Amino acid sequence: MEKNQISRKEQFLEHFQNFAANYSKYKNRFAYYWNDITNYYNFFIQDESRVLEIGCGAGDSLAKLKGSHKTGIDFSPNMLEIAKENHPDISFLLMDAENITITDKYDVIILSHVIGYFENIQNVLSSLHPLCHAQTKIFIGYYSRLWEPILKLGENLGIKNKVPQQNWLSRMDIENLLYLSGFETFRTNMRVIFPINIPLLSSFLNKYVAKLPLINNTCLNQFLIARPNPSVSLKEVENQYSTTIVIPARNESGNIEDAILRLPKFGKHQEIIFIEGNSSDDTWQKIQEIQNKYKDQYDIKIGQQPGKGKGDAVRKGYSMATGDILMILDADLTMPPEELPKFYNAIATGKGEFINGSRLVYPMEKEAMRFLNTLGNKFFSWVFSWLLEQPIKDSLCGTKVMFRKDYINLIANRSFFGDFDPFGDFDLLFGAYKLNLKIIDLPIRYRERTYGETNISRFTNGMTLLRMCWFAAGKIKFW
Repeated sequence: MEKNQISRKEQFLEHFQNFAANYSKYKNRFAYYWNDITNYYNFFIQDESRVLEIGCGAGDSLAKLKGSHKTGIDFSPNMLEIAKENHPDISFLLMDAENITITDKYDVIILSHVIGYFENIQNVLSSLHPLCHAQTKIFIGYYSRLWEPILKLGENLGIKNKVPQQNWLSRMDIENLLYLSGFETFRTNMRVIFPINIPLLSSFLNKYVAKLPLINNTCLNQFLIARPNPSVSLKEVENQYSTTIVIPARNESGNIEDAILRLPKFGKHQEIIFIEGNSSDDTWQKIQEIQNKYKDQYDIKIGQQPGKGKGDAVRKGYSMATGDILMILDADLTMPPEELPKFYNAIATGKGEFINGSRLVYPMEKEAMRFLNTLGNKFFSWVFSWLLEQPIKDSLCGTKVMFRKDYINLIANRSFFGDFDPFGDFDLLFGAYKLNLKIIDLPIRYRERTYGETNISRFTNGMTLLRMCWFAAGKIKFW
Protein backbone atom coordinates (compact mmCIF):
# COMPACT_ATOMS: atom_id res chain seq x y z
CA MET A 1 0.00 0.00 0.00
CA GLU A 2 2.73 2.44 1.00
CA LYS A 3 4.70 1.60 -2.12
CA ASN A 4 1.70 2.39 -4.34
CA GLN A 5 1.16 5.71 -2.59
CA ILE A 6 4.77 6.74 -3.02
CA SER A 7 4.85 5.68 -6.66
CA ARG A 8 1.69 7.69 -7.35
CA LYS A 9 3.24 10.81 -5.82
CA GLU A 10 6.40 10.22 -7.81
CA GLN A 11 4.28 9.84 -10.92
CA PHE A 12 2.76 13.30 -10.38
CA LEU A 13 6.17 14.78 -9.62
CA GLU A 14 7.63 13.35 -12.82
CA HIS A 15 4.68 14.72 -14.79
CA PHE A 16 5.09 18.27 -13.49
CA GLN A 17 8.87 18.18 -13.76
CA ASN A 18 8.56 17.32 -17.45
CA PHE A 19 5.71 19.76 -18.02
CA ALA A 20 7.33 22.74 -16.26
CA ALA A 21 9.02 24.22 -19.34
CA ASN A 22 5.71 24.41 -21.25
CA TYR A 23 3.39 25.11 -18.31
CA SER A 24 3.12 28.89 -18.67
CA LYS A 25 2.66 28.63 -22.42
CA TYR A 26 -0.07 26.01 -21.91
CA LYS A 27 -1.93 28.20 -19.43
CA ASN A 28 -1.72 31.15 -21.82
CA ARG A 29 -3.55 29.07 -24.44
CA PHE A 30 -6.48 28.91 -22.02
CA ALA A 31 -6.03 32.37 -20.51
CA TYR A 32 -9.76 33.07 -20.67
CA TYR A 33 -10.46 30.09 -18.41
CA TRP A 34 -7.65 30.72 -15.92
CA ASN A 35 -8.34 34.46 -15.73
CA ASP A 36 -11.89 33.74 -14.61
CA ILE A 37 -10.52 31.69 -11.72
CA THR A 38 -8.10 34.43 -10.74
CA ASN A 39 -10.80 37.09 -10.98
CA TYR A 40 -13.06 35.11 -8.67
CA TYR A 41 -10.38 34.86 -5.99
CA ASN A 42 -9.47 38.52 -6.38
CA PHE A 43 -13.08 39.57 -5.80
CA PHE A 44 -12.67 38.56 -2.14
CA ILE A 45 -8.94 39.18 -1.55
CA GLN A 46 -7.94 42.56 -0.15
CA ASP A 47 -4.88 44.51 -1.28
CA GLU A 48 -3.35 44.19 2.18
CA SER A 49 -3.95 40.41 2.49
CA ARG A 50 -1.18 37.91 3.16
CA VAL A 51 -1.70 35.14 0.59
CA LEU A 52 -0.36 31.59 0.41
CA GLU A 53 -0.93 29.37 -2.62
CA ILE A 54 -0.35 25.64 -2.21
CA GLY A 55 0.63 24.01 -5.48
CA CYS A 56 1.58 27.29 -7.15
CA GLY A 57 3.26 25.73 -10.19
CA ALA A 58 5.15 28.36 -12.18
CA GLY A 59 3.58 31.15 -10.09
CA ASP A 60 1.66 32.83 -12.93
CA SER A 61 -1.73 32.76 -11.19
CA LEU A 62 -0.27 33.83 -7.85
CA ALA A 63 1.39 36.79 -9.54
CA LYS A 64 -2.03 38.03 -10.71
CA LEU A 65 -3.63 37.81 -7.27
CA LYS A 66 -4.00 40.77 -4.94
CA GLY A 67 -2.03 40.79 -1.70
CA SER A 68 0.69 42.68 0.12
CA HIS A 69 2.74 39.56 0.81
CA LYS A 70 2.48 36.45 -1.37
CA THR A 71 4.03 33.02 -0.86
CA GLY A 72 3.85 29.99 -3.13
CA ILE A 73 4.84 26.41 -2.37
CA ASP A 74 5.22 23.50 -4.79
CA PHE A 75 6.91 20.12 -4.80
CA SER A 76 8.38 20.46 -8.31
CA PRO A 77 11.89 21.98 -8.41
CA ASN A 78 11.58 22.70 -12.13
CA MET A 79 8.31 24.59 -11.64
CA LEU A 80 9.77 26.70 -8.84
CA GLU A 81 12.91 27.48 -10.82
CA ILE A 82 10.73 29.06 -13.53
CA ALA A 83 8.52 30.78 -10.93
CA LYS A 84 11.47 32.44 -9.21
CA GLU A 85 12.89 33.59 -12.52
CA ASN A 86 9.61 35.07 -13.81
CA HIS A 87 8.28 36.48 -10.53
CA PRO A 88 11.21 37.54 -8.34
CA ASP A 89 8.99 39.67 -6.07
CA ILE A 90 7.15 36.59 -4.74
CA SER A 91 8.48 34.16 -2.14
CA PHE A 92 8.56 30.59 -3.52
CA LEU A 93 9.38 27.55 -1.38
CA LEU A 94 10.08 23.94 -2.35
CA MET A 95 7.75 21.98 -0.10
CA ASP A 96 5.39 19.02 -0.05
CA ALA A 97 1.80 20.00 0.75
CA GLU A 98 1.63 17.10 3.22
CA ASN A 99 4.65 18.38 5.13
CA ILE A 100 4.38 22.16 5.32
CA THR A 101 6.98 23.72 7.63
CA ILE A 102 6.05 27.41 7.29
CA THR A 103 5.37 29.20 10.58
CA ASP A 104 3.81 32.41 9.21
CA LYS A 105 0.09 33.21 9.44
CA TYR A 106 -1.92 34.05 6.31
CA ASP A 107 -5.20 35.82 5.62
CA VAL A 108 -5.91 33.72 2.53
CA ILE A 109 -4.78 30.18 1.66
CA ILE A 110 -5.52 28.98 -1.87
CA LEU A 111 -5.65 25.41 -3.16
CA SER A 112 -6.64 25.94 -6.77
CA HIS A 113 -7.30 22.74 -8.74
CA VAL A 114 -4.65 20.79 -6.84
CA ILE A 115 -6.51 18.63 -4.31
CA GLY A 116 -6.89 15.96 -6.99
CA TYR A 117 -3.15 15.31 -6.75
CA PHE A 118 -2.89 14.77 -2.97
CA GLU A 119 -2.41 11.32 -1.47
CA ASN A 120 -4.21 12.24 1.74
CA ILE A 121 -6.35 15.36 1.40
CA GLN A 122 -7.41 15.37 5.04
CA ASN A 123 -3.78 15.41 6.19
CA VAL A 124 -3.07 18.37 3.90
CA LEU A 125 -6.07 20.34 5.15
CA SER A 126 -5.37 19.52 8.79
CA SER A 127 -1.80 20.77 8.41
CA LEU A 128 -3.10 24.24 7.48
CA HIS A 129 -4.20 25.14 11.01
CA PRO A 130 -0.79 26.48 12.15
CA LEU A 131 -0.89 28.83 9.15
CA CYS A 132 -4.31 30.25 10.08
CA HIS A 133 -5.59 32.90 12.42
CA ALA A 134 -9.28 33.11 13.39
CA GLN A 135 -10.24 35.11 10.27
CA THR A 136 -8.20 33.15 7.70
CA LYS A 137 -10.14 32.08 4.62
CA ILE A 138 -9.40 28.85 2.71
CA PHE A 139 -10.19 28.97 -1.03
CA ILE A 140 -10.56 25.63 -2.81
CA GLY A 141 -11.22 25.36 -6.53
CA TYR A 142 -11.80 22.10 -8.37
CA TYR A 143 -13.49 20.58 -11.41
CA SER A 144 -17.07 19.38 -11.21
CA ARG A 145 -17.39 15.61 -11.55
CA LEU A 146 -20.07 16.14 -14.20
CA TRP A 147 -17.33 17.30 -16.53
CA GLU A 148 -15.06 14.28 -16.11
CA PRO A 149 -16.08 12.59 -19.41
CA ILE A 150 -15.64 15.87 -21.33
CA LEU A 151 -12.23 16.52 -19.78
CA LYS A 152 -11.08 12.97 -20.58
CA LEU A 153 -12.24 13.41 -24.15
CA GLY A 154 -10.25 16.65 -24.34
CA GLU A 155 -7.16 14.79 -23.15
CA ASN A 156 -7.64 12.02 -25.71
CA LEU A 157 -8.06 14.58 -28.52
CA GLY A 158 -4.92 16.43 -27.42
CA ILE A 159 -6.81 19.62 -26.54
CA LYS A 160 -6.16 19.32 -22.83
CA ASN A 161 -2.92 18.30 -21.16
CA LYS A 162 -3.04 14.67 -20.10
CA VAL A 163 -2.37 14.13 -16.38
CA PRO A 164 -2.19 11.00 -14.19
CA GLN A 165 -5.47 9.92 -12.68
CA GLN A 166 -6.67 12.38 -10.02
CA ASN A 167 -9.01 12.14 -7.06
CA TRP A 168 -12.46 13.01 -8.36
CA LEU A 169 -14.34 14.79 -5.62
CA SER A 170 -17.86 16.14 -5.41
CA ARG A 171 -18.56 19.39 -3.59
CA MET A 172 -20.03 17.35 -0.74
CA ASP A 173 -16.80 15.31 -0.56
CA ILE A 174 -14.71 18.46 -0.22
CA GLU A 175 -17.06 20.00 2.37
CA ASN A 176 -16.86 16.80 4.40
CA LEU A 177 -13.05 16.70 4.24
CA LEU A 178 -12.90 20.33 5.35
CA TYR A 179 -15.23 19.54 8.26
CA LEU A 180 -13.16 16.51 9.31
CA SER A 181 -10.04 18.69 9.17
CA GLY A 182 -11.45 21.38 11.47
CA PHE A 183 -12.81 23.87 8.93
CA GLU A 184 -16.33 24.97 8.07
CA THR A 185 -17.49 25.82 4.57
CA PHE A 186 -19.59 28.97 4.48
CA ARG A 187 -19.76 29.80 0.76
CA THR A 188 -19.90 27.68 -2.39
CA ASN A 189 -20.11 28.73 -6.01
CA MET A 190 -20.05 27.26 -9.51
CA ARG A 191 -18.63 29.12 -12.50
CA VAL A 192 -17.98 28.70 -16.25
CA ILE A 193 -20.27 26.70 -18.46
CA PHE A 194 -18.27 27.34 -21.65
CA PRO A 195 -14.49 27.35 -20.93
CA ILE A 196 -13.28 28.25 -24.43
CA ASN A 197 -13.12 31.89 -25.48
CA ILE A 198 -15.40 32.66 -28.40
CA PRO A 199 -16.05 36.43 -28.52
CA LEU A 200 -19.54 37.45 -27.38
CA LEU A 201 -20.79 33.85 -27.06
CA SER A 202 -18.50 32.87 -24.16
CA SER A 203 -19.13 36.13 -22.34
CA PHE A 204 -22.91 35.79 -22.66
CA LEU A 205 -23.00 32.13 -21.56
CA ASN A 206 -20.61 32.50 -18.62
CA LYS A 207 -21.64 35.95 -17.44
CA TYR A 208 -25.41 35.48 -17.55
CA VAL A 209 -26.63 31.97 -18.37
CA ALA A 210 -24.18 30.15 -16.08
CA LYS A 211 -25.29 32.23 -13.07
CA LEU A 212 -28.94 31.19 -13.32
CA PRO A 213 -30.37 28.75 -10.74
CA LEU A 214 -30.28 25.06 -11.79
CA ILE A 215 -28.09 25.80 -14.83
CA ASN A 216 -25.42 26.97 -12.40
CA ASN A 217 -25.13 23.40 -11.06
CA THR A 218 -23.79 22.23 -14.44
CA CYS A 219 -20.79 24.59 -14.45
CA LEU A 220 -17.24 23.31 -14.79
CA ASN A 221 -15.55 24.92 -11.80
CA GLN A 222 -16.71 24.55 -8.22
CA PHE A 223 -15.39 26.83 -5.50
CA LEU A 224 -15.59 26.47 -1.74
CA ILE A 225 -14.58 29.07 0.83
CA ALA A 226 -14.00 27.88 4.39
CA ARG A 227 -12.63 29.17 7.67
CA PRO A 228 -11.24 27.56 10.84
CA ASN A 229 -14.04 26.06 12.89
CA PRO A 230 -14.38 28.33 15.96
CA SER A 231 -13.71 26.61 19.29
CA VAL A 232 -14.21 29.57 21.63
CA SER A 233 -16.49 29.14 24.64
CA LEU A 234 -18.82 31.90 25.79
CA LYS A 235 -17.11 31.98 29.17
CA GLU A 236 -13.82 32.94 27.49
CA VAL A 237 -15.30 35.99 25.74
CA GLU A 238 -18.28 37.10 27.84
CA ASN A 239 -16.36 40.19 29.02
CA GLN A 240 -13.79 40.43 26.22
CA TYR A 241 -15.37 42.93 23.82
CA SER A 242 -16.92 46.36 24.22
CA THR A 243 -20.08 47.11 22.25
CA THR A 244 -21.61 50.14 20.58
CA ILE A 245 -25.39 50.04 20.16
CA VAL A 246 -26.58 52.57 17.58
CA ILE A 247 -30.27 53.48 17.87
CA PRO A 248 -31.63 55.45 14.87
CA ALA A 249 -34.78 57.28 15.93
CA ARG A 250 -37.32 59.21 13.88
CA ASN A 251 -40.65 60.09 15.52
CA GLU A 252 -39.98 57.59 18.32
CA SER A 253 -40.26 59.83 21.39
CA GLY A 254 -42.27 57.28 23.37
CA ASN A 255 -39.67 54.52 22.93
CA ILE A 256 -36.44 56.30 23.87
CA GLU A 257 -36.48 55.63 27.61
CA ASP A 258 -37.56 52.00 27.16
CA ALA A 259 -34.65 51.45 24.77
CA ILE A 260 -32.35 52.25 27.71
CA LEU A 261 -34.24 50.55 30.53
CA ARG A 262 -34.85 47.30 28.62
CA LEU A 263 -31.25 46.93 27.44
CA PRO A 264 -29.47 44.06 29.27
CA LYS A 265 -25.84 44.35 30.36
CA PHE A 266 -23.38 42.28 28.29
CA GLY A 267 -19.78 42.53 27.13
CA LYS A 268 -16.94 44.54 28.62
CA HIS A 269 -18.56 47.95 28.17
CA GLN A 270 -21.66 49.33 26.46
CA GLU A 271 -21.74 52.56 24.49
CA ILE A 272 -25.22 53.69 23.42
CA ILE A 273 -25.56 56.15 20.53
CA PHE A 274 -28.91 57.74 19.67
CA ILE A 275 -29.11 59.31 16.21
CA GLU A 276 -32.19 61.46 15.63
CA GLY A 277 -33.48 61.72 12.07
CA ASN A 278 -35.60 64.77 11.18
CA SER A 279 -38.48 63.96 13.53
CA SER A 280 -41.75 65.88 13.54
CA ASP A 281 -42.38 65.06 17.21
CA ASP A 282 -40.20 65.77 20.26
CA THR A 283 -37.83 62.81 19.73
CA TRP A 284 -34.69 65.00 19.80
CA GLN A 285 -35.73 66.70 23.01
CA LYS A 286 -36.51 63.32 24.57
CA ILE A 287 -33.10 61.93 23.58
CA GLN A 288 -31.36 64.87 25.25
CA GLU A 289 -33.51 64.45 28.34
CA ILE A 290 -32.73 60.72 28.59
CA GLN A 291 -29.01 61.30 28.11
CA ASN A 292 -28.96 63.73 31.00
CA LYS A 293 -31.25 61.60 33.19
CA TYR A 294 -29.11 58.45 32.89
CA LYS A 295 -25.64 59.97 32.42
CA ASP A 296 -24.37 58.37 35.63
CA GLN A 297 -25.64 54.90 34.74
CA TYR A 298 -25.02 54.61 31.00
CA ASP A 299 -22.44 55.76 28.46
CA ILE A 300 -24.81 57.63 26.13
CA LYS A 301 -23.82 59.69 23.10
CA ILE A 302 -26.28 61.55 20.89
CA GLY A 303 -26.30 63.11 17.43
CA GLN A 304 -28.51 64.20 14.57
CA GLN A 305 -28.07 62.73 11.12
CA PRO A 306 -27.01 65.11 8.36
CA GLY A 307 -29.12 63.52 5.62
CA LYS A 308 -32.17 61.29 5.28
CA GLY A 309 -32.86 57.59 5.66
CA LYS A 310 -31.88 54.97 8.21
CA GLY A 311 -28.67 54.16 6.33
CA ASP A 312 -27.46 57.73 6.77
CA ALA A 313 -28.31 57.59 10.50
CA VAL A 314 -26.42 54.31 10.98
CA ARG A 315 -23.33 55.66 9.19
CA LYS A 316 -23.44 58.74 11.41
CA GLY A 317 -23.67 56.59 14.53
CA TYR A 318 -20.91 54.24 13.43
CA SER A 319 -18.63 57.22 12.76
CA MET A 320 -18.98 58.12 16.46
CA ALA A 321 -18.56 54.55 17.73
CA THR A 322 -15.61 53.33 19.83
CA GLY A 323 -16.78 49.80 20.73
CA ASP A 324 -15.21 46.61 19.40
CA ILE A 325 -18.61 45.33 18.21
CA LEU A 326 -21.19 47.46 16.39
CA MET A 327 -24.91 46.81 16.80
CA ILE A 328 -28.07 48.41 15.42
CA LEU A 329 -31.25 48.56 17.49
CA ASP A 330 -34.30 50.09 15.82
CA ALA A 331 -35.96 52.62 18.12
CA ASP A 332 -39.43 51.13 17.45
CA LEU A 333 -38.29 48.21 19.67
CA THR A 334 -40.09 45.65 17.51
CA MET A 335 -36.80 43.75 17.81
CA PRO A 336 -36.72 43.46 21.61
CA PRO A 337 -33.57 44.91 23.24
CA GLU A 338 -33.59 41.83 25.48
CA GLU A 339 -32.45 39.78 22.43
CA LEU A 340 -29.19 41.68 21.93
CA PRO A 341 -27.05 39.44 24.21
CA LYS A 342 -27.67 36.59 21.72
CA PHE A 343 -26.05 38.69 19.01
CA TYR A 344 -23.05 39.41 21.22
CA ASN A 345 -22.67 35.72 22.09
CA ALA A 346 -22.84 34.67 18.42
CA ILE A 347 -20.19 37.07 17.15
CA ALA A 348 -17.90 36.91 20.20
CA THR A 349 -17.68 33.11 20.04
CA GLY A 350 -17.02 33.17 16.29
CA LYS A 351 -20.27 31.54 15.17
CA GLY A 352 -20.36 34.18 12.44
CA GLU A 353 -18.52 37.32 11.40
CA PHE A 354 -21.70 39.22 10.48
CA ILE A 355 -24.83 38.43 12.49
CA ASN A 356 -28.09 39.18 10.74
CA GLY A 357 -31.36 39.23 12.67
CA SER A 358 -34.19 37.14 11.21
CA ARG A 359 -37.84 37.91 11.97
CA LEU A 360 -39.23 35.15 9.75
CA VAL A 361 -38.60 32.05 11.86
CA TYR A 362 -40.76 32.44 14.96
CA PRO A 363 -44.49 33.26 14.77
CA MET A 364 -45.04 37.03 14.97
CA GLU A 365 -47.51 39.00 17.03
CA LYS A 366 -50.64 39.78 15.03
CA GLU A 367 -49.81 43.35 13.97
CA ALA A 368 -46.00 43.05 13.92
CA MET A 369 -45.71 42.77 10.12
CA ARG A 370 -48.34 43.35 7.46
CA PHE A 371 -49.10 40.55 5.00
CA LEU A 372 -47.59 42.26 1.93
CA ASN A 373 -44.48 43.12 3.95
CA THR A 374 -44.13 39.44 4.87
CA LEU A 375 -44.41 38.38 1.21
CA GLY A 376 -41.86 41.01 0.22
CA ASN A 377 -39.42 39.86 2.90
CA LYS A 378 -39.70 36.24 1.79
CA PHE A 379 -39.06 37.25 -1.82
CA PHE A 380 -36.00 39.28 -0.89
CA SER A 381 -34.82 36.39 1.28
CA TRP A 382 -34.64 34.20 -1.85
CA VAL A 383 -32.95 36.96 -3.87
CA PHE A 384 -30.33 37.63 -1.20
CA SER A 385 -29.54 33.95 -0.65
CA TRP A 386 -28.88 33.67 -4.39
CA LEU A 387 -26.85 36.89 -4.53
CA LEU A 388 -24.71 36.32 -1.43
CA GLU A 389 -24.27 32.54 -1.79
CA GLN A 390 -25.20 32.06 1.85
CA PRO A 391 -28.66 31.45 3.35
CA ILE A 392 -30.22 34.83 4.22
CA LYS A 393 -33.67 34.40 5.75
CA ASP A 394 -34.46 38.07 6.38
CA SER A 395 -32.47 40.77 4.59
CA LEU A 396 -34.46 43.67 6.05
CA CYS A 397 -34.34 43.01 9.77
CA GLY A 398 -32.98 46.18 11.35
CA THR A 399 -30.57 44.46 13.73
CA LYS A 400 -27.20 43.68 12.20
CA VAL A 401 -23.97 43.12 14.12
CA MET A 402 -20.31 43.15 13.07
CA PHE A 403 -16.87 43.98 14.42
CA ARG A 404 -15.86 47.62 14.05
CA LYS A 405 -12.54 46.59 12.46
CA ASP A 406 -14.52 44.89 9.70
CA TYR A 407 -16.73 47.94 9.29
CA ILE A 408 -13.61 50.06 8.78
CA ASN A 409 -12.62 47.70 5.96
CA LEU A 410 -16.17 47.90 4.62
CA ILE A 411 -15.85 51.68 4.40
CA ALA A 412 -12.61 51.30 2.45
CA ASN A 413 -14.42 49.01 -0.02
CA ARG A 414 -17.67 51.00 -0.19
CA SER A 415 -16.73 52.56 -3.52
CA PHE A 416 -17.22 49.13 -5.13
CA PHE A 417 -20.99 49.30 -4.62
CA GLY A 418 -21.26 53.04 -4.11
CA ASP A 419 -23.36 54.96 -1.61
CA PHE A 420 -26.70 53.82 -3.01
CA ASP A 421 -28.62 52.42 -0.04
CA PRO A 422 -30.99 54.69 1.93
CA PHE A 423 -31.92 51.84 4.31
CA GLY A 424 -28.42 50.73 5.33
CA ASP A 425 -29.23 46.99 5.29
CA PHE A 426 -27.92 46.39 1.77
CA ASP A 427 -24.81 48.48 2.31
CA LEU A 428 -23.83 46.28 5.27
CA LEU A 429 -24.85 42.93 3.77
CA PHE A 430 -23.17 43.53 0.41
CA GLY A 431 -20.14 44.98 2.15
CA ALA A 432 -19.87 41.88 4.36
CA TYR A 433 -20.08 39.69 1.24
CA LYS A 434 -17.28 41.63 -0.46
CA LEU A 435 -15.14 41.25 2.68
CA ASN A 436 -15.83 37.49 2.55
CA LEU A 437 -17.32 37.42 6.06
CA LYS A 438 -19.40 34.50 7.23
CA ILE A 439 -22.97 35.82 7.48
CA ILE A 440 -25.27 33.96 9.84
CA ASP A 441 -28.95 34.47 10.62
CA LEU A 442 -30.04 34.78 14.23
CA PRO A 443 -33.80 34.24 14.74
CA ILE A 444 -35.58 36.81 16.94
CA ARG A 445 -39.12 37.31 18.23
CA TYR A 446 -40.62 40.21 16.30
CA ARG A 447 -43.06 42.32 18.32
CA GLU A 448 -45.83 44.79 17.64
CA ARG A 449 -45.15 48.48 18.01
CA THR A 450 -46.23 50.00 21.30
CA TYR A 451 -45.72 53.59 20.15
CA GLY A 452 -45.87 55.50 16.84
CA GLU A 453 -46.25 54.31 13.28
CA THR A 454 -43.91 52.63 10.81
CA ASN A 455 -41.70 54.86 8.64
CA ILE A 456 -41.74 52.28 5.81
CA SER A 457 -43.71 52.76 2.59
CA ARG A 458 -44.32 49.26 1.22
CA PHE A 459 -44.57 50.05 -2.49
CA THR A 460 -42.13 52.96 -2.81
CA ASN A 461 -39.49 51.27 -0.67
CA GLY A 462 -40.17 47.93 -2.38
CA MET A 463 -39.35 49.38 -5.79
CA THR A 464 -36.20 50.95 -4.34
CA LEU A 465 -35.17 47.54 -2.98
CA LEU A 466 -35.72 45.89 -6.36
CA ARG A 467 -33.54 48.48 -8.08
CA MET A 468 -30.80 47.93 -5.51
CA CYS A 469 -30.96 44.16 -5.97
CA TRP A 470 -30.64 44.56 -9.74
CA PHE A 471 -27.70 46.91 -9.28
CA ALA A 472 -26.01 44.54 -6.83
CA ALA A 473 -26.57 41.56 -9.15
CA GLY A 474 -24.52 43.37 -11.78
CA LYS A 475 -21.72 43.86 -9.26
CA ILE A 476 -21.84 40.39 -7.66
CA LYS A 477 -23.18 37.95 -10.22
CA PHE A 478 -22.96 39.34 -13.74
CA TRP A 479 -19.41 40.58 -13.95
